[in-house]
Order: sequence, then C-alpha cells, then structure tokens
Amino acid sequence: MAHVRIALAQLNSVVGDLRTNSAMALAALQRAEDAGCDLVAFPELMICGYPPEDLLLKPGFVVDAEVALNEVAAATKQCVAIIGNVRYDDELYNAAYICTQGKVVGAYEKRLLPNYAVFDEHRYFRPGTQPLQLWRVAGVDVGVVICEDIWSPTGPMADLAIGGAEIVVSINASPYQAGKKYLRHSLLQTRAADASCALVYVNQVGGQDELVFDGGSMVFSSSGELVAAAPQFVDDLVIVDLELDSAYRKRQIDPRGQGPVVALPVTVVTEASRTSSIDHPPVIVAPLDPVEEIYRALVLGTRDYLRKTSFSDVVIGLSGGIDSSLVACIAVDALGPEHVHGLSMPSRYSSPGSRTDAELLADNLKIDCSTVPIESMHASFLETVGPFEHPLTEENLQSRIRGVVLMARSNDNGWLVLTTGNKSELAVGYSTLYGDSAGGFAVIRDIPKTLVYRLCEYVNEKAGREVIPKAVLTKPPSAELRPDQRDDQSLPPYEVLDPILEAYIEDDKTADELIELGFDEATVRRVVVLVDRAEYKRRQSPLGVRVSPKAFGKDRRMPIANGYT
Repeated sequence: MAHVRIALAQLNSVVGDLRTNSAMALAALQRAEDAGCDLVAFPELMICGYPPEDLLLKPGFVVDAEVALNEVAAATKQCVAIIGNVRYDDELYNAAYICTQGKVVGAYEKRLLPNYAVFDEHRYFRPGTQPLQLWRVAGVDVGVVICEDIWSPTGPMADLAIGGAEIVVSINASPYQAGKKYLRHSLLQTRAADASCALVYVNQVGGQDELVFDGGSMVFSSSGELVAAAPQFVDDLVIVDLELDSAYRKRQIDPRGQGPVVALPVTVVTEASRTSSIDHPPVIVAPLDPVEEIYRALVLGTRDYLRKTSFSDVVIGLSGGIDSSLVACIAVDALGPEHVHGLSMPSRYSSPGSRTDAELLADNLKIDCSTVPIESMHASFLETVGPFEHPLTEENLQSRIRGVVLMARSNDNGWLVLTTGNKSELAVGYSTLYGDSAGGFAVIRDIPKTLVYRLCEYVNEKAGREVIPKAVLTKPPSAELRPDQRDDQSLPPYEVLDPILEAYIEDDKTADELIELGFDEATVRRVVVLVDRAEYKRRQSPLGVRVSPKAFGKDRRMPIANGYT
C-alpha cells in the first residue's frame, strides 16, 4: 500500500485582498506542515480570490498577485502546496501552482473555461494547452486539474489517469446553488470510478457579492467510494490519510479499453511519505437538510457581503410581515443582534397586529427597534404634490417615504439597508422603485415567496420556540398600502405564481410551452407580461444572495428594450 497524507484547505478568500489571502494560505500551510502532511490543496485562484473579474485587466494587480504567490511558495518546506492563482505568460491563465522547498516547481493551466451562468472566464483567460504531466508526491503520482476540467467526461482527468495518475487533485471555486452538493457528489464519484483513480476535490467557501461558495470538499477512492467530506459553509482544514492499492500503480491497460497506456512525464517532488501510520482516518460530515442548507447560504452570503465591504451594522424596515421577519432573522444569525437595527414605519393603513408583530419579533431577536410613524409625512406629501389621479401613486408614495427614512438612518449611522423583497415580487415588479427596493443588499431576492414561508418555519423549529410570531405565518400577505389590501388582489396566489415563475425564469420556458405544461393560459400570459415589463426595475435593485440555478443578475441577462412576447 502506498500512503499519503493530504490536507484540504477549504478557505474563504477575499477577492483582491492579496495580503489577507496569502496570510490565510500561510496559516493553513503551517498547520498542514505541523500535521505531517505530504500535500495541501487550496481552492482555485486562492491568492487573488474568485472571481476577480476586471481586476485581471489591471497589469499591476497581476504582478502583485504573483508577488503574493511567491511569498507563499517561499514558506513551503516538506509539505507540497497546490494553490490557485492567475498566471501571466504573454496571456492570462487560470493556474494551479505546485510549490515545495521554498519555491514554485511547476504549474498547471486550466483547460476548460466555463462561460455560462455566472461564469465569464473566456473574457479573461486563455485555455491551457501545455502537455500534461504528473507530480510524484510521497512516492505517489499526482495529477492536477481545476474546477471545470473535472465536469467534462472528456476532460483532462481521463488523460491523467491513463497516463499513470494515482490521485487527481481538483482545486475549485464552485458556487453554491440549492441541491448542487448532490450533483457534485454524483459527478465526482463517476469521474473517480471511471478513471480508477483517487480524486481529491477542494472547494472554496464564503460569500462574494451575490455568489456563495459552500465548500463541501470531498475525497473519493479509486472505486468511487466517498471517503471524506468536509462541512458546508465553514472554513476548514480537512486532513485525510489515503492508502492506495499498489495494483493501480502497475496498470498497463486503460480500464475503458481505449488501448495501451501512454505514460505521462513525472516530476519527482518528494519520494517518500512523511508518515507511516493512519492518524487521520477519513471523516464524512452528513449533508444538511435542504431548507437548512439554503438558510445557511443566506446567512453566510449576508455576513460576508457586510464583512468584505466593511459594514458592521444593518437597518431593516420591520413591517410585521413575513419577508422582513425572515431578513431580520438571517441578519441576526449573520451579524449578531447588537449589529441589527429595526425600524417600524406605520402608516394609516398599518394594522395594529402588524405593529405588534414587528415589536414582538424585535423582542424575540433582542434587536433594537424604533418607530417612526410616516402619517404626517404622507399627509404633507399629499398636500404638497397631490391629489393624484391614480391610486397606485399614493401607495407608492408611502413606500418611497419609508425608503427615505431608512436611507437617512443609513447615512447618519453608517448602517447598510437590507431590503426585504423576495424573488416572486421582484419577478413580477410587485415593488416600488426608490421605495421598498431602496437599499444596499437584497438578502432574499432569490427566494420565492413559498420558500420564504418554509424558511420561517425552519427558524422557529431551529430555535424550538416562536421567534417569528405565529400570526406572521398565518395572516394573508399584504403590503398594507390601502385599506384591507392583500397580495392576491394584485397577483395570483403564490402557490400558483411560483411554479410559473420557476418554469419561465429558471427553465426558460415560453408562454406557449407553459400552457402546454398545463398552466392556466390567462394566468400565464398575465404573469409573463409582468415579468418582462419589470426588467428595468430589477436592473436598479440591489444585488443579493444567489441560491437558485438562475437568479436575477449575472445568470439572467435579458434586454430591457425587448419586443419578444
């Protein structure tokens, strides 16, 4: 049996913060060194952060990133480090560097560059074309790939395995979406089994603008068995002792029958393992419940957005409704109650129950909540610029007054306003520009209304008590901008609306295709028009956490001036 000890450094890098990223890498490298690891693997573009976007167009940034990489390489000793960074060689490449004994000994350049969904790597990088090679670490032949390279069945992993790799290390910055962990597991299991090669998959963790990276690093045996799994949504250094059957080292025929092995060149880095015993048996962390997984993604995305943009506190308009209640709970879990500030802004149409629910929620969360009635401001506006011909104008006026009050608190205290609109409302334009859409971060902008309810129920179940008052969960949703208003007076019921929105937005179905699927024709045509007309509003709304396969923003780039109906 060949034996190798590997550390998976699942870390939360900060885009552009070269000093912080290299310091995190150095700390993890030292821990791996102290633990007797033969190899430590870091995420994709660890040094410069992922995705660096147009920072890569600044030559000075690329030079500084190389300097930071060399500082990490200089600190390596017996433990070999595989770490991601941008590489410049006439063109830019997304690279994995192999470092040991105080220097960079080689690099692998990513071959398959994703250019779909939130990815835009063809804008910045050239695909790698250099010949594949292996690195002998602790007497074991190791191949290296980067993220997208592993997703294609014809990608470089197959060639590395045919060429003699016993382990393939894949460094990744794979963004989260609900349920993606299971997709990754199935794909990686297949790749490992097909290649008869152990697979080490290390993924980035943390929030970056609207993206969340969930970690969930994994190790698979050459038979496709999961032998180690890191937790999601937390920094971790997972150390795994791997034993490799020597039979795989003598492979002469490609197991898929494609012909004789063509051995790849091997660079010897370290010949023998630093350890002889299994002191770090594989640990498998159980997967999260689907609703808990989404909730934790929202918490991490919110926390990191605030932390990485240097905001410490937030302010939220608490209406006593379900959306603002959920946002407040997420904010408290992300930042702590002392950093979350509620603001109740009742109007003449606010029900006594809503005011009471907002106060009770604030008490349950132990956050401060002040009240600023907007009735006098509303009356003054009506007297000054009214009367209005359309009732909707007066409704929107109330929302815009609240937006002004929230932004005033934001400016005066340096707090970031968290908006409370959900994906269902954002989709159909059921919001007010410069009103409830005004703010710095939209926590639940990718959460449909029906899922908002499930997340609120999860909050109470997790706490074992009514954090969110029961009345919030049971009363009909309402913007409370006119007497006895309910959302279903303006929109289809959310249990009808949300499946149509999912099919139209995330699955890209046309109206005719939706009708063929069995949705009511009149409802479909009404909803599609609302979604299309609201595109200009969405372009002006703040970004928020992405959890679905297709969120508004980078994922979905529809033209505003659009004649296709």
